[in-house]
Amino acid sequence: MRYMLTYDLMETMRNTNQWLGATAAAFGSYPVTGLAPHPFFKLMSAWGEVTERSFARMVAKPDWGISTVVGEDGRDHVVTVTPELEKPFGDLIRFNVTGRPEKPRRILLVAPMSGHYATLMRSTVTSLLPDAEVWVTDWHNARDIPVSEGKFDIEDYTLYLADFMRHLGPDTHVIAVCQPAPLALAATAYLAAEEPKAQPATLTLIGGPIDPDAAATDVTDFGRRVTMGQLEELAIQRVGFKYAGVGRMVYPGLLQLASFVSMNADRHAQAFSEQILRAAKGEAGDHDKHNKFYDEYFAVMDMTSEFYLSTVHRIFKRRDIARNDFEVDGVKVDIGAITDVAVKIVEGENDDISAPGQCLAALDLLTGLPDEKKASHLEPGAGHYGIFAGKSWRNNIRPLVLNFIDANSRKTGAPKRQPKLKAVGSDEGPTPV
Repeated sequence: MRYMLTYDLMETMRNTNQWLGATAAAFGSYPVTGLAPHPFFKLMSAWGEVTERSFARMVAKPDWGISTVVGEDGRDHVVTVTPELEKPFGDLIRFNVTGRPEKPRRILLVAPMSGHYATLMRSTVTSLLPDAEVWVTDWHNARDIPVSEGKFDIEDYTLYLADFMRHLGPDTHVIAVCQPAPLALAATAYLAAEEPKAQPATLTLIGGPIDPDAAATDVTDFGRRVTMGQLEELAIQRVGFKYAGVGRMVYPGLLQLASFVSMNADRHAQAFSEQILRAAKGEAGDHDKHNKFYDEYFAVMDMTSEFYLSTVHRIFKRRDIARNDFEVDGVKVDIGAITDVAVKIVEGENDDISAPGQCLAALDLLTGLPDEKKASHLEPGAGHYGIFAGKSWRNNIRPLVLNFIDANSRKTGAPKRQPKLKAVGSDEGPTPV
């Protein structure tokens, strides 16, 4: 019960700070303060405005914000987002582009379940939409899922991916970013043994921890240093009374956010100080660079405790995927069973979350796959975010991935070159602070 009280205490603190910000913003901009034109009141109002928005965005799911795509005919085509498969812990959503012929490329973008919503992949989706039909895994916030829906761990996650791949068919091209890379590999291997015809045509793994021990980072060091008992005691709480998932054991989003911010506390403090000064001078905008980044960065979601703990225990500590000793629902998954799915690895030279070598380890596990169906790319100077949504992705990696997809497509009539189109009406996505 104390875990539930702790969860509600964190929500109370968040709500109180949001209220304090709103109060300061209202008081600092109250007409009577104009009688004493002192910069203190402008700073108070600016502080309140930034504070209220910061704490309000922590419990709001961001919108995709992708309104149109420019087609080959030069016209804007409206984009609608619709769930195609709905499950308790996550949906398979499709970005429908109205009024244009269906593209031969069919891409399933597997978004991470690592604290942020799938909208973190907004700029990735934006860059792919002009040239492909795009589906995305849209994971749900665990605090909104009733306890009656049961558990959700990495085995359930893997089975979800297998279901999504089975639904989309063998002419699908899967791109898994960061956390889901080892589980996307496992889901493909699971289908290779259970239902070979349902395997995707290609699998692109971007910056994921296939073998965390291949290259040490702060993330892998933490996984080694902390025991499972300590982790469960420090990180896991019960959802409070405010949400539908009341009583569910979770790793709370607010706790995750605290750890995210602590890693670069000085940079975040400077960013907010500068934003308050800009707001006081009337130079801040609703969709300026600061707000675009923090609207996404501060929007966090709870993870089920079993998913978080099983990820640390089985992926980082026991290295089940790296040792090819992973089981799903009692079935041993053999990565070597993949024989007909082209696999491409993408890593960033300066990735400090999944360092170079961690994802590349997948190619050694693919003992049944011919060398001509294996590919890898190390992006010079790129960090973790850049390899899937930043400048490195847009300028270098995206064209390589699309060429890889076309070279290994099972569908006839795949495009041989990429049309120069762009998506509009969307953010570029968060830019690192």
